Amino acid sequence: MEKLFKILLLAFAIGTLASCGNDRDAEAYFEANAQEMEIPKEEDPIPVMKFIRHHIKNKEDLNRIRKEYDFSTKSSPSHKVITTMNRKEFRFFRVGDTIVVPEVNTQKVEDYSIFPGIYPAAKDISKLIVLSNKYQCYACYENGKLVRYAATNTGKERTQTYPGRYHTNWKKKKHRSSLDSTWVMPYNINFHLQAGNAFHQFTMPGRPASHSCARQFMHDAQWLYDWIDLSKFDETRAVREEGTTVLVLDVFDFSRPKFGPWLDLADNKSADIQLPADPQNFELPFIPINQIPHGARGALKDKERHIHAEDTLRARGWLRPGVKITSSVNFNAIRKRKRAAEEAKKKAEEAAKMNQN
Repeated sequence: MEKLFKILLLAFAIGTLASCGNDRDAEAYFEANAQEMEIPKEEDPIPVMKFIRHHIKNKEDLNRIRKEYDFSTKSSPSHKVITTMNRKEFRFFRVGDTIVVPEVNTQKVEDYSIFPGIYPAAKDISKLIVLSNKYQCYACYENGKLVRYAATNTGKERTQTYPGRYHTNWKKKKHRSSLDSTWVMPYNINFHLQAGNAFHQFTMPGRPASHSCARQFMHDAQWLYDWIDLSKFDETRAVREEGTTVLVLDVFDFSRPKFGPWLDLADNKSADIQLPADPQNFELPFIPINQIPHGARGALKDKERHIHAEDTLRARGWLRPGVKITSSVNFNAIRKRKRAAEEAKKKAEEAAKMNQN
């Protein structure tokens, strides 16, 4: 009642000032007293959901969890909730592991998002992906409103998915790596042209495990594939219009022997995720030059940035002392050279036999 009285009194005062023709005074009065009105912000639509740590004691306990969360039905809501919360496929749940389970199972993955349901700074961005290496998950926003929450397993310590601003460039439903054709990546979405970072479906062990890509469960990979916008290129294949912005916020704590900090959360509001105040001007990534394939280095816009990237990463503590970065390796080229050498050897041996005869 007191707050309503203040608002009515303020409105009366402004009206009085305006009726006297003193609009500037009215505006000044409103600006000086606007905070007293305590205009409410848009409330976060995601409820507070409590998390429970659970130690899998024995095989019977594991079987109970499998039954409760529909181990045999990957498409079920309960299955998606438990695997998303633990960032791993059910087949990687083991006796002796500690997992996290919901106190209440709403069977809706977004209810357990550790990202806020509303991101005010992104209200003018039609589509935005925000990914946390630390917590191994990502959120998709449409004009600042969360529309998808998903688990990911990003780059392992020597081939990390580095923090920075990226954008989605091209996609392919079934992509074979240009570095290793044995790597088949369903629903592949490239988000760095030279380094080859991509979202795609792949094995999810519950911890950073990739060669700098963002792995996903199949249902998330399919959804993201259909949702994102792609870059538009000119006739020289230069980016004319960027696709959906991707923000990689932080780094994983590789000093942890198993799993990650999502096991430490009491609820979905406890994560220390810092969303950028200006998403579209978030810093570009520092990707070391030796992690970019040789054939792609000529297309780099700021080569010096990549040459000195490792120094920056170490100075910021994003690379631990003593950890050596794994250089980009073209396994296809290695196999090709090996086959050529074997064929040449075989021909030489056949020629030697012919000469002996």
